[in-house]
Amino acid sequence: MSSDVAISVRDLNKIYGVGSKNEKVALNNISLQVKKGSIFGLLGPNGAGKSTFINILADLVRKTSGHIDIFGMSHDEKLKDVKKLMGIVPQELNIDPFFTPYELLEIQAGLFGVPKNNRRTNEILKLLALEDKSHAYARTLSGGMRRRLLIAKAMVHNPEILILDEPTAGVDVELRANLWANINKLNNEGKTIIITTHYLHEAEELCNEIAIIDNGNLITKDTTSNIKSLIDRKQIIISLDSKNFNLDPIMGLDVECEINSDNLIINYKPSEIRFNKILDALRLSNIQIKDLTINETKLEDVFLKLTKN
Repeated sequence: MSSDVAISVRDLNKIYGVGSKNEKVALNNISLQVKKGSIFGLLGPNGAGKSTFINILADLVRKTSGHIDIFGMSHDEKLKDVKKLMGIVPQELNIDPFFTPYELLEIQAGLFGVPKNNRRTNEILKLLALEDKSHAYARTLSGGMRRRLLIAKAMVHNPEILILDEPTAGVDVELRANLWANINKLNNEGKTIIITTHYLHEAEELCNEIAIIDNGNLITKDTTSNIKSLIDRKQIIISLDSKNFNLDPIMGLDVECEINSDNLIINYKPSEIRFNKILDALRLSNIQIKDLTINETKLEDVFLKLTKN
């Protein structure tokens, strides 16, 4: 396996109730690789198999079959060593309510065998804006604070891979931005980040590569830009200064046009017509342009198209 691969998954299957009448396929022959030092997004509708995938990596769910390697080490044969390389942030807020954040991080560090003089408890609490609550009982924390505490717990042993299952669920906009800034900082330090999220705009902005799964099947896996290009469509919205123009030059192109109020809307396929050709037609049409906006394909558009069935 290449040295630039952090996680390699081959033919991963998870079937619940094997052989019973209620047999359910949660993951079906999933094969993918996550590059070292990347931010990798795992997307899919509810029930697609995202959490099952992560729980198998975390050894919380047993796979039915398949192979997983973490930095070249077998997940089956070197599980103890593999676990030290990963920090897992689960979706569920499973935190002992009778301990403080400081105590929980110290306990977690002890479980991973981190020597006391190497622990970064206060540093991590500050990084995740929890220093003011470091000695408050976890039961008194808000949902957003508990979410950040889960991330803090996953960081205590300084893992090479940080896996976050819906990390910004229940976190307000400002703290969400701070959280992603911190995750980007960790990534810049060489950490490999894997996230699942319902906030597709976050995945679009943050992730180098994305995999989309639906009903346990891998639908696509590629760079974010390549996945967005799966929909060959762009839209130009022109705010008109006057309606005294001739649309014939534009109608002669392979585009769709619509006049809506004071706007001219042009939909076109970049693979079939160049933007400059549309601009030339606009000039010939004698259109007085007040403003012009280009709407690019968004990750959400591709996601909805690929998972609509």
